[in-house]
This record gives sequence, structure tokens and C-alpha cells, in this order.
Amino acid sequence: MIVNTATGCGFIPQYSKIKVNGDNAIPLYKWITENTNFEGFSGLMSVILKPMVKKMNEDYKNNGKIKWSFTKIIVNWEGEIFARFEPTEIIKKVAEKVREIL
Repeated sequence: MIVNTATGCGFIPQYSKIKVNGDNAIPLYKWITENTNFEGFSGLMSVILKPMVKKMNEDYKNNGKIKWSFTKIIVNWEGEIFARFEPTEIIKKVAEKVREIL
């Protein structure tokens, strides 16, 4: 599983900031954004995140760009994207997909 984590939040000081969107994104994230779709935010946090993300990208609903930290990508044994979860997804759904692919 690939998880886009937050830098500068204090939770993971050992990681440095990388580009996950745009022309300067690292190859892994270019591949992810070209091969997945944004499925939307869910839950209570969506009320907060939607307006914030819309300010950064008016067309945020129609592209695969990483919208927020802690987006999770599950890749299958063949190296194909199996599932994508936005940070607002409940962890139970993520765990179900992990079990499914194992």
C-alpha cells in the first residue's frame, strides 16, 4: 500500500517533502495520478476539505491528482492499481480491500 503522508505536520519528521502533482512530481505519483480517479471525499471531514481543495483547484473533481495528505493507494501483485482511498474514507473499508487482495 502506498500512503501519501503529510510533511511538516510533526507526525513524521523523518520524511522530506516531495512533489506529488504536476510536471515535477516524482514518477510514482505521476503514475498514480494518471491511472486513478478521484472518487470524492466522504464523511464529516468532506465538509471541511471540499472548499479548501476547490480553492486550490476548481476542477478538482475531474482529475486524479492527490488532493490531500493520507490518500491511500493499494497496488496488486501485478503492479496495477487495485484501489484508491481519499483521506476521509473510513479505515474499515481500506482494511477490507487489503484483506481482499491478500
